[in-house]
Amino acid sequence: MKLKIGTRKSTLALWQAELVSKKLNALDVQTQLVEIESFGDKEQDIPIHKLGDKGVFTKALDDALIKGEVDLAVHSLKDVPTVLLNDLDLVSVLERGNPRDVLVKPKEEKENTRRTIATGSIRRTAFWKNRFPGDEVVGLRGNVPTRLQKVDDNDWYGAVFAYAGLERIGFENRISEVLDWMIPAPSQGAVGVVARKDTTHRELFNKLNHNETRICVDIERAFLNELEAGCSSPVGAHAYIKKDMLYFTGAVLALDGSRRMDVEREIPVSEATAEKGHQWADLLKNDGAVELLTHRNSND
Repeated sequence: MKLKIGTRKSTLALWQAELVSKKLNALDVQTQLVEIESFGDKEQDIPIHKLGDKGVFTKALDDALIKGEVDLAVHSLKDVPTVLLNDLDLVSVLERGNPRDVLVKPKEEKENTRRTIATGSIRRTAFWKNRFPGDEVVGLRGNVPTRLQKVDDNDWYGAVFAYAGLERIGFENRISEVLDWMIPAPSQGAVGVVARKDTTHRELFNKLNHNETRICVDIERAFLNELEAGCSSPVGAHAYIKKDMLYFTGAVLALDGSRRMDVEREIPVSEATAEKGHQWADLLKNDGAVELLTHRNSND
């Protein structure tokens, strides 16, 4: 048996696909990587939120799955829409890396009268402006090495990256500060495997699942789904398990950071289901969270 693994072509995507490949190889399964260029990778000059939320980085791989060109597709789970195409299923979630956002400063720091922060993320922009309303935030696109080079080439204070992405491809030394106050994107740091619902390899894919991570990301994704918000919305959600308890923080922000709604909960792991994510999002919806998101979309 030889399984074809669909992956984007970026350094980080290939690292994640190789990780899944190695885990399958350890189960005596042969694999082959199939590199596929996504729409989001082709359109580098357009802000991500302008491209829409319907699988900007996943649709090309979804199409390959449906056509039978690949047997599974590997993604950064935060890029995967909370509602998949009818024929597809999230069959595995690997053990999560560090979910936090980090600040990366230029190798040679510049003197700035006004701090400029670079990020292509609506969520990171909103959180940064909420904490530092006087800072300027500018857009940033590209794969990890490209973005790091832009940080060094521009007169910026720094840029926001995902800890896990930098760590996985050997750039952990570029981390200047871990932004513990910034709630991560739902599923940030987790690697997801998508396959057809009728796959004959479901039992095999189940062996790749990390149960604690799966519980946490299912709640985070349910939180995002209930808000009817896409992957690029100003929504943060993070769940983690410690001993027998699950701890959750979630937030919805105005695009400019001027308004923010938060929810925090802790429950026994035995009660932790995706439904909790829906319930906790409902609390914010009742306080007007949807209006915050709708206002942001009307300005795009």
